[in-house]
Amino acid sequence: MGAPGPEPRSGPVAWISRGALAQNARDAAGRGIRSFAPSVLQADAWGHGEALVRDVLAGAGLAPAEPDDRALGGATLFGLPGGADGARPALRLTGTVLSVKALRRGEGVSYGYAFRAESDTRVALVTGGYAQGIVRALGNAARVLVGEGRHPIVGRVAMDVCVVDVGDAAVGRGDAVVFLGDAAHGEPGLEEWMRATNLTAAELVTAVGLRALREVVA
Repeated sequence: MGAPGPEPRSGPVAWISRGALAQNARDAAGRGIRSFAPSVLQADAWGHGEALVRDVLAGAGLAPAEPDDRALGGATLFGLPGGADGARPALRLTGTVLSVKALRRGEGVSYGYAFRAESDTRVALVTGGYAQGIVRALGNAARVLVGEGRHPIVGRVAMDVCVVDVGDAAVGRGDAVVFLGDAAHGEPGLEEWMRATNLTAAELVTAVGLRALREVVA
């Protein structure tokens, strides 16, 4: 997916790419698939927006599947791990750096100080927490993209924010943070989240899409 376009918001945003959904649906139709599994519309189309997904499917000429149909499934339509090769992720989750501060060796962050710095470093407070689908198990287990670098989420994920160890990277207030994007373009993908949480890709994107502010882009 390309850049979402608008400037980063003060809260995390789930950007839903109509273009990625449409391309995935068209590619499926090009392989001879003429229907979609009804399950792709469950839970507000796995957090992608049922009205949008219905419109995309209709535009690709796909109808609801009959029991014996070879149907388009959610992993391929939404570009998730386990889907067809070349399917593009339709959901991108971004946050914003609220502040950056120094953290000295031995100092801790977040609830219970589950992370303590092994050496002097710098940490960023970032919008996005478990209330927006950034599962608590991602603390000390997943990385985000800030600028050109990957940096770990450290400590416990809070309700609306989390902490990222940015070291000496040139990171400042207002910088965009990518939690989830297109792994094919070097952005964090769902595989790391799946390993850290033992949740499926479908569960993770649904949680994000239903809880974060959602915006549709081309």
